[in-house]
Order: sequence, then structure tokens, then C-alpha cells
Amino acid sequence: MITTHGLTKRFGRVLAVDSVDLDVREGDRYGFLGPNGSGKTTTVRMLLGLVYATRGEIEVLGEPIPKHVRDVLPEVGALVENPAAYPHLSARTNLTILDASGPPTDRASRRNRRQRVGEVLEQVGLASIGRRPVKTYSLGMRQRLGIASALLGRPRLLVLDEPTNGLDPQGIREIRELLVGLNRAGTTIFMSSHLLAEVEQLCTRVGVVDRGRLVAQAALTELRGETGRTLVRVGDPAGAVGLLDGRVVGRDGDRLVLAGTTVAEATARLVQARIAVHEAAPERRTLEDVVLGLTSHGSDRVDGDGHRTEQLQP
Repeated sequence: MITTHGLTKRFGRVLAVDSVDLDVREGDRYGFLGPNGSGKTTTVRMLLGLVYATRGEIEVLGEPIPKHVRDVLPEVGALVENPAAYPHLSARTNLTILDASGPPTDRASRRNRRQRVGEVLEQVGLASIGRRPVKTYSLGMRQRLGIASALLGRPRLLVLDEPTNGLDPQGIREIRELLVGLNRAGTTIFMSSHLLAEVEQLCTRVGVVDRGRLVAQAALTELRGETGRTLVRVGDPAGAVGLLDGRVVGRDGDRLVLAGTTVAEATARLVQARIAVHEAAPERRTLEDVVLGLTSHGSDRVDGDGHRTEQLQP
């Protein structure tokens, strides 16, 4: 669905994207991660033909970009940075104007425009306020409207830059469920986000960028490898700590972290001692552990003398 080879972008002396090879496959829920200033949004803009690459190759839906961008974009829904809308018009009118500005497709014709506008407003939770002026909307509502605009054409590929920005926890969960549902129905998802816990719940594959370079790209389960320790949740934590004889290296309530023992060994000892085992599994690294281990700090960090620390390479 998205393939790049040696994708590079310079702005003068600044190397913003450095030889990135993306591989986003059909059916993926792909998370594109990295600190501020690492080149994520610049990469997304190049994929959509909004910024030209200095060198390298891009294919989206099997077609070269930007050469065939006009053929590809009707099949792609996108939300890049802050969603834009006419503030004095309603969400429904904004979506109608946006849809009329693009070429019709088999899935997004003029005849079914009213139906599609109603569907996307319902999908993002704005159906009841779709006729209110956008200037009365909160940041989270505007973000929902931006996602609705990306869904108008019933796209095969959805490209989202920080799609849950401004949403409360309930809204984040609703958007996650929406994206999972779209993916199950056949839409490939490519999204950048700073919310690592959310990406961990949503995405199946991940790419990590740092200072313009792609430093990791793999299935999420592969990146979150086992640490060699064991996690157990037990009915008698104090008894388990005494029984396991110094192998407990961490405790949070009834959850224990064990070193030097396997799941099978720990479970057998606990059950033999008549201590109830509610859960037992190998410990895996969190996505946060992975990303922080692969990347430096973001470009918005200010160092000790009050100067902003540049992250893009000259």
C-alpha cells in the first residue's frame, strides 16, 4: 500500500528525512512513531504529494508519487496536522463542500453524497451537532470533523497524523474502535501518534523514526520481545514473596515480577503451596520501552541554558 526507497528530504542545510524505506502492507494498522522533529509529518506530506522529495522513490497503492498522485488521492483519506474548516458553516456543509471539490469515484459519487456525509458524521460521533457552526466546536470536535473528512471518499488507505489530538479518553477509545472496524472492513491504516499506549492497543505494525532515519520497522509483537522475566498475579502476594525466595524483583499489589524462573516453574511452585494463580505470563517490553530505547529527545526540548536543542541533522 505504501513503499518508499531511499526517501530523503532536505530543507536547505537541514536533513529532515534521511533514506527512509517504508513498507506498509495491505490490511496493516501501521503506527509511525518518533519524537518531535524526527521527520514524521514531512514524510506524510511527501507520501501525499504535498512536499516533493529531494531524492528517493514513493509508491502508494502501487503507483509512483507524485507522478500519479491525481489517480491515487481519490482512494486515500488523509488528515495531516490540524484539521481546517470554514468556522461559520456547519460540519455538514463543510463536508458537502469538501466532497464536491474532489472528483467522483465509484464509491463516492455525487448521487450518494448526502448519505455519505450523514454516515461519516455518525461514525465520528457528530451526527447530533452536524448542523451547528464549526466555530462553536471544541478542539476534540474539530478533530472528529477532520477524521470525518478523511472518511468521506470511503478510502482504501487512511493516512492520519495525530488523529486523537484533543480528544478525551472516551473519545480516544471511540476513534480506536472506529479505526479497528474500518480496518476489519478492508481499509489499511497508516497513522502517526505520540500516544504510545494508544498505538500499542491499535496497531499491528510499527515504524520508528529518529532524526530523520527509520530505526525500526516490524510487527508490534516482534518489537515487544520478552524480557526474560515472568509476571504473575496471585491471591496471596505476601505468601508468594516468601515462597519464591528472593526471585521477586517487583511488586504492585497482587502482581509480582519474577526473575530467574519460567512461567511453568513459578506456577507449579505456587499451586503446590496452595497459592491461587490468577494470571501468569512472560514479561514483554512495552512500546514505550522500545521507542525510548531507540530514539533521542524531541526538537521541542529546551536545554539547561534555555536554548532549544536542534534534532534535525544539518
